[in-house]
Amino acid sequence: MADTSAGAPTAGTPGARTRSHPRRFRLTLLATVAATVAASSAVTVASWSAAPPAQAALSPVGIPGRGATVPFREQEAEDVATNGTVIGPNRLYTTLPSEASGRRAVTLDAAGEYVEFTLTAPANAMVLRYSIPDNAAGTGITAPIDLRVNGTKLKDLSLTSRYGWYYGGYPFTNNPGAGNPHHFYDEVRTMFGSTLAAGTKVRVQVASTAISPTFTIDLADFELVGAPIAQPANSISVVSHGADPSGAADSTAAIQAAANAGASQGREVWIPQGRFKVTGHIIVDRVTLRGAGPWYSELAGNRVGVYGKYVNQGGPSQNVTLRDFAILGEVMERNDSDQVNAIGGAMSNSVVSNVWMQHNKVGAWMDGPMTNFTIRDSRILDQTADGVNFHYGVTNSTVTNTFVRNTGDDALAMWAENVPNVNNKFTFNTVGVTVLANNIAIYGGRDITVSDNVVADTVTNGGGIHVGNRYPGVNSGSGTAVSGTFTIARNTLIRAGNSDYNWNFGVGAIWFNALNEPMTQATINVTDTDILDSSYAAIHFIEGTVRGVNFTNVNIDGAGTYALQIQSPGSASFTNVRARNIAQSNPIHNCVGSGFEITQGAGNSGWYTATPYCGPWPAPVWGGGPSNPPTNPPTTPPTQPPANVNLAQGRPVTETSHTDVYVATNAVDGNANTYWESANHAFPQSLTVDLGSARSVSRLVLKLPPISAWQTRTQTLSVLGSTDGSSYSTVVNSAGYTFNPASGNSVTISFAATSRRYLRLTFTGNTGWPAGQLSEFEVYAG
Repeated sequence: MADTSAGAPTAGTPGARTRSHPRRFRLTLLATVAATVAASSAVTVASWSAAPPAQAALSPVGIPGRGATVPFREQEAEDVATNGTVIGPNRLYTTLPSEASGRRAVTLDAAGEYVEFTLTAPANAMVLRYSIPDNAAGTGITAPIDLRVNGTKLKDLSLTSRYGWYYGGYPFTNNPGAGNPHHFYDEVRTMFGSTLAAGTKVRVQVASTAISPTFTIDLADFELVGAPIAQPANSISVVSHGADPSGAADSTAAIQAAANAGASQGREVWIPQGRFKVTGHIIVDRVTLRGAGPWYSELAGNRVGVYGKYVNQGGPSQNVTLRDFAILGEVMERNDSDQVNAIGGAMSNSVVSNVWMQHNKVGAWMDGPMTNFTIRDSRILDQTADGVNFHYGVTNSTVTNTFVRNTGDDALAMWAENVPNVNNKFTFNTVGVTVLANNIAIYGGRDITVSDNVVADTVTNGGGIHVGNRYPGVNSGSGTAVSGTFTIARNTLIRAGNSDYNWNFGVGAIWFNALNEPMTQATINVTDTDILDSSYAAIHFIEGTVRGVNFTNVNIDGAGTYALQIQSPGSASFTNVRARNIAQSNPIHNCVGSGFEITQGAGNSGWYTATPYCGPWPAPVWGGGPSNPPTNPPTTPPTQPPANVNLAQGRPVTETSHTDVYVATNAVDGNANTYWESANHAFPQSLTVDLGSARSVSRLVLKLPPISAWQTRTQTLSVLGSTDGSSYSTVVNSAGYTFNPASGNSVTISFAATSRRYLRLTFTGNTGWPAGQLSEFEVYAG
């Protein structure tokens, strides 16, 4: 999809303007990274007001007062009895430990090797999270492993790699030759047939390595599942319309007929115990579909989905309830144009409750306009892409008390592409192991709440919580940009953020991005929040101008690089923000200097410095030692400041003169559509930027607004530099530079690296207008 956003007309010499810039895919992975495939216990964390324990193996399950209330007890394989090999901890993308919960797991590679769990409470069911290798064709293998109870074999568990192992760059393939393997894990659920008492030994043990040479076990969730729910009185059973609970016959048409009958008669539709084969969308409107419970009533098939009516098809659907059943897909590839989601379409005044979604492309992708939609008390597992996405025009809607794990894109997202999302909430959810992008992401929207969630283990190209004007269609022209009040409150982020292989630096646990346009029309309050063991920075600002962010009562304990990473201009306030265990001795990375304004309230400690660091990106430190994430290329951290950091953006700038509202600061604001213009008919004129300290520089990029209304022109100018602001010498002799809208109205001036604090452009001519003109004065390191 192209990203095109229109700006308002600008008065002045060049005439009206528009702007368009190429979208940076939030998911794109640039190249092949060689695979490194090697063969936490649940502890709690105190609230922000107390010192949390060490975070090395902190589980996202069971954080007091936050996250989803789950019906299972989780045990990590590396913390129980085993004669296998513990792998990790490791956060490097394309390795097995990086996608394990807590970044550790156990690999079994010989007959007789096992992982043995001891039940801490009665259970009659188990979910096992595991990984087995792919085959050479990329289509996956299926292999058995023994399930033993107190030493006696109970049954075979069938493990498969059919739903994992993606390769190459976004949107990924099943071709191992493309390299870059990831999305390794899957989950299998089983019932024991009886209730096992606390203290029972439940073992998974390798009987043979003939089919799969290795079995990697991440964790097990043990649950006491209640008896099947009985059929409600006066409900319509899908079996009465011909649905087959054995799964042998295709039940799609029969279930659709039952749903239509239920809607017309005002009766609930009953999905009894069984596995019903569904190969298309069940369209629902003004009806309740309910089952005997998600362990008992299953809709399963290669294109299974329950959808409301789209708005252009007579929707949104109204008064829909989906509850107490599972939607189990068979999606084994990513195709963004294919509607193979568990739940979709548009539903207003509707509820999804206690629904299990697994092996779909997306758990719930909702296309508005629609309102008052709730997902609650549900499980969303092993998705190819997002867990939930409120795509556009979704208002007054909520995801709450829902458990999400192993998504291939944003786990919980709101994307206001072309119609505003308003007054939506993500609350009390637990999100673990997001393989790509963010645990929670908000792209545009007004008056949004993200509260009381626990998020953990982002793997690559994203962070724990993200707010941005940075996805197609998100702009003020369509009313979809970030605005109003954003409440980011009482969240816990564990091992969040990771390396972005577009940028070759780390993304923060909480991060803000205004790529499409400045994010200055909202008040964003981040309060009562724990940011624990971040893979890179705890808090991160990147691209565009972001203002109006207020951090209050924030506890940062552990960061692989910095407490605060600033790469764009803006401002934020900090009150009672406390940090410790920050890997770098200087806790702030800031290459925009005073372009980002920090306002300090009371109670801050451990993160502020008046002289932030700006320089090469360090290797992150995880668990007490340095880690060198793979880059593309190089394979080690850069030895120079990042080439893509504009050292002049947001810096102090002076001018010899300006016309009307076209002041010097327009040339360093990061917006190519605003510009400086000197007094007319009065050459020479100059523009001078202060980099804050002497910097090694070797390249300038000079820009005019990138539209055809700015006709081609040649400006004659020279480049001068100074270390003290008073004595200047020539860096580049005077020459003519042609700005052509056909090539973006941009000029690059390269020169031998020189160390200067001040850089000055002196203009002596302009064939297009009798003044110096510049929309961006960009300076890059040498």
